[in-house]
Amino acid sequence: MSIRVKLSDIINDMECQSDESNSYLNKNTGELVLVGYEEAMAAEDDGPLEDFPDWQQDIIKAAKDIENETGEYIQLPSKFDIHEYRIMEDFCLSVEDQKTREILYTVIKGSGAFGRFKNAIHIYEIADDWYKFRNEAFKEIAIEWCRDNNIEFEE
Repeated sequence: MSIRVKLSDIINDMECQSDESNSYLNKNTGELVLVGYEEAMAAEDDGPLEDFPDWQQDIIKAAKDIENETGEYIQLPSKFDIHEYRIMEDFCLSVEDQKTREILYTVIKGSGAFGRFKNAIHIYEIADDWYKFRNEAFKEIAIEWCRDNNIEFEE
């Protein structure tokens, strides 16, 4: 049985991840699940599910399957696989105006790069260009992930 997923759903879940959460695709159902730190710890502790709300119980059950490596779930590209800093750097280098390109490339160096970058794209009125560039990069990563995992997708 082959599952088919919406690329926009994959991208959305990729964007929702953080240092304390990862997204997974259920290979049997096509369902996406975002497992946070609390659900992962609850799955590890193997305590009573009744202590959690219904919505969280389903996530904990999925987290247990993931922890037990049942093969039912595939992890989506994590924030470490995505390398958003590299995407930001590529965007800076793609800016046509040399002065703006150089300024952007300078502001992304060192601590606080993301904040300075966000300020700069608004000052130079290229925020829409950035978000289009970023969305396209995420789309490419999602497509590659789907192909690598033999997942059919629709745009």
